[in-house]
Amino acid sequence: MNILPLDKYSYSFPNPSFASNEGILAYGGDLSPTRLFTAYTNGIFPWYNKTDPILWWSPNPRLVLDLNEFKISKSLKKTINKNIFEIRFDKNFRQVMIECSKIKREGQKGSWIHEDVIEAYCKLHEMKFAHSFEAYVDGALVGGGYGVNIGNIFCGESMFAKKSDASKVAFFHLVKRLKKNGFEYIDCQIPTDHLKSLGAKEIERDYFLGLVERSKYNAKNF
Repeated sequence: MNILPLDKYSYSFPNPSFASNEGILAYGGDLSPTRLFTAYTNGIFPWYNKTDPILWWSPNPRLVLDLNEFKISKSLKKTINKNIFEIRFDKNFRQVMIECSKIKREGQKGSWIHEDVIEAYCKLHEMKFAHSFEAYVDGALVGGGYGVNIGNIFCGESMFAKKSDASKVAFFHLVKRLKKNGFEYIDCQIPTDHLKSLGAKEIERDYFLGLVERSKYNAKNF
C-alpha cells in the first residue's frame, strides 16, 4: 500500500494489515498521548530520525516473547543469583530514556530517541501507560529499559547497559514482574539475535494484531 499521511484532526490510522512487510504504514501526525495510545492499541509504533517526519510502523513479521517461553542462560542465572544489581521499576523513567538515547547502534547515525520522543513518552509514563525497569549498583543507574503496556502486552522500546549483564538482569526481573501481574507477552518489535536467544520468536503480523485486539479486553496493571 502507499504510505499515507495522517490527518492532524483525527487520531485514526490506516489498517496495519495492508502495510508492506517492511512495515512503514503512515507519516505525520504528532506524539500526543492520545495518538500514541491509539497507535499501540492497533499494533503500530513510531520510529523516525529527528530530521524526518514522524513515521509509523507495523512490520511483518513481528518479534514477540511469550513470557512462558522466556529463556535464561546458565551464566546469566549465576549473575542473577549473585545479586549484583538492585532492581527498581519506574523510579527514573526519564533518565532511562536518556541513557537509551546514548547507545550507539550499528548502521544508525544518532538516535530516534530524541527530545520530542523523550517528552512524549514521559507524558505516557505520567499517565501510567509507559514504564521503566532499572538496574543499579551503589545507587548508580547502570542498565535497564522502558516500554508501553497495552492490555496484557508490554511493548518494549529500548534497553541500555553500562555494566555487563545489567540490562539482561533487569529484563529478567521485568519478565518476572509481568508474569506475576498477569501479562502474557512482550512485543519486541524488530528481530534481533539477542532477543531471540531469550526466547522471542517471529510471528506473522496478522497473528500479532489479533493478540493486540484480544489484549484490549484483558487489561493488566504493571
